[in-house]
Amino acid sequence: MKGEVTLALLHTGGGKFSGGSDGGTSAAMSDPDTPTKTISDFEAKLGAADKTVAQFDRDDKTTVAKLRGFLRDNPTMIPALVLIISVLGFGIANSRFLGLGALTTVLQQVTVTGFVALAQSVVILTAGIDLSVGEILILSSLVMGNLAVNLGLPAPLAIAIGVVVGMVMGLFNGILVTKMKLPPFIVTLGTLSIFRALKLAYSHSESIRNVDIEEKANFLLFFGNKFKFLGATVTFGMIMLLILAFIMWFALNRTAWGRHVHAIGDDADAAMLSGIAVDKTLISVYGVAGFICGFAGWVAVGRVGTISPIGFETINLDSITAVVIGGTSLFGGRGSIVGSVLGAIIVGVFITGLSLAGVDSYWQTFATGCLVIIAVALDQYLRRASK
Repeated sequence: MKGEVTLALLHTGGGKFSGGSDGGTSAAMSDPDTPTKTISDFEAKLGAADKTVAQFDRDDKTTVAKLRGFLRDNPTMIPALVLIISVLGFGIANSRFLGLGALTTVLQQVTVTGFVALAQSVVILTAGIDLSVGEILILSSLVMGNLAVNLGLPAPLAIAIGVVVGMVMGLFNGILVTKMKLPPFIVTLGTLSIFRALKLAYSHSESIRNVDIEEKANFLLFFGNKFKFLGATVTFGMIMLLILAFIMWFALNRTAWGRHVHAIGDDADAAMLSGIAVDKTLISVYGVAGFICGFAGWVAVGRVGTISPIGFETINLDSITAVVIGGTSLFGGRGSIVGSVLGAIIVGVFITGLSLAGVDSYWQTFATGCLVIIAVALDQYLRRASK
């Protein structure tokens, strides 16, 4: 009955409905002279309404944008292309460069740099940096040599102690970064001086000669041993570099630890909120870097045949150069182990190629610096691809 009254009022225009302040519906009598709006009136207005469907601009990516995104998602592609172009370019300029002798010489020269670049890569992936890697390498090798040659410890035991010393120094860096909340650059700049002073004090600024190493601890020279493979001269250090690169690639891409490292590099705060133990992971990263540098100390002894407290003075910058040229972002979260190894090889290719071309050493350094600037600029360009 109430519904019939309501319909009658609507039909006769005797009243209209409006929403009350309490959200309910109240009826108020209207002026009898107000024209009545029927359902057909509303339908007529609706029929005259614009029926055009809303459209939005399509965000189709251009070829350049697609290439930019591809290179950002595959950071190894850039150093691989640069390496191929460099080898072909220097080979065209000087046919001797394409010989197995020149190429294997390049690989032998960058073996130690490649090891340290692996250590540096792990740290830089977390948006950090380690300026003390070179001093860790030298101090570890000095410990190995002193224990094995001067104190008469078995070479394997001396090597193990030296590697552990390298790992302890890396852990020390990690603890300072995480517990004291200091920037990695400042921490490792400080430990660079600390470790440098320790190596000079420990060694009394004296080198260990090759003849003494061969006589008392020949096993220290293991990674310098060579063999022929398809006409090329290969060292055990080169083989070990490939094995360690694979291990690190697997750890960073196929384990939870590796995913945590990338997450911290992308955004440490977000990683912490997602349940990742940021401090423990960072400490482990610096510990792994120290372990690799300690092991690289053994490789370095085999590479040069002697142990000197003033050797490998430029290895810090060389490792950073290799990592950056290899496509790893200095801002963390993006990069690859393979790219870092390729970056080390690229630097070696440029130096060897320019040497064969008769270019002075200072222009070789100039070219390396240009490569670093170009690599960082390209990294910035690719980072904007995701914005």
